[in-house]
Amino acid sequence: MKKAFIVVNAYTSSPHELNQPKRLQEELLLLGVQAEIVKNSPALLEREGDFCVYFDKDKYYARLLERKFRLFNRAEAIEICDDKMLTYLALNGLPQPETLSSLLCYSEGKEPSPDLIERAEALGYPVVIKECFGSLGKQVYLAKDREELVSLSKRLQGKPHIYQKFIKESAGRDLRVIVIGGKTVAAMKRSSETDFRSNAELGGKGEAAVPDEEAKTLAEKVAKRLHLDYCGVDLLFGREGYLVCEVNSNAFFGTFEKVTNCNVAAAYARHIVREIYKNGN
Repeated sequence: MKKAFIVVNAYTSSPHELNQPKRLQEELLLLGVQAEIVKNSPALLEREGDFCVYFDKDKYYARLLERKFRLFNRAEAIEICDDKMLTYLALNGLPQPETLSSLLCYSEGKEPSPDLIERAEALGYPVVIKECFGSLGKQVYLAKDREELVSLSKRLQGKPHIYQKFIKESAGRDLRVIVIGGKTVAAMKRSSETDFRSNAELGGKGEAAVPDEEAKTLAEKVAKRLHLDYCGVDLLFGREGYLVCEVNSNAFFGTFEKVTNCNVAAAYARHIVREIYKNGN
């Protein structure tokens, strides 16, 4: 029996978070791979297996494990996707909202840089402010005027964050495209009637969507640029076409599978098996 590990965060206990590794475990078993779901741990470095599927964002252990295992996704890809500014920089040349990085501040409580505030204002109100490290839309804010902009900037001063132009045409809606092995698998349109963010965890709803060629081409370019085996690419509906909003290397697919009737776990499992057992071994 072929053996592997599906690695989750060391402190994961949420059934919602464990659904994804369990689904992948089921599909890998159907392909003859016994994949053990394990919490991230130094002990993993001493174990033997054919590969690891890494459903964590701990970049240090990702790099340690990659010395021994083939990781899905690779450590560098996970690290880039987890940092919104690094993602923006890595996707230079692809359509994205105009973005400004915060300035490094070694201590909290300082007044925000006047130049930074001025340039953030130049993006136009409202201004989207995102912590570089965050998920499920919970670390994303909207500054409607200068008072809110200065207040949020001061509050987030000790954390890396970015300022982005608000794409009003896409307020409360986006398109999530799942890409596996460089190819678009399916897409889901997400929308919210009560929030500028479309995340399901914040009340947004999903519906199956048929991605057009522009969406598929852009999402696949993103996956290729970042060397991702699996990802969810979130696209905004811009006035002149799609814009890349965010890229999630560990995109949850529970809701996605229910809404689209697409077996994402099976597609991911098949890709992994093809990559690892190319010679049928």
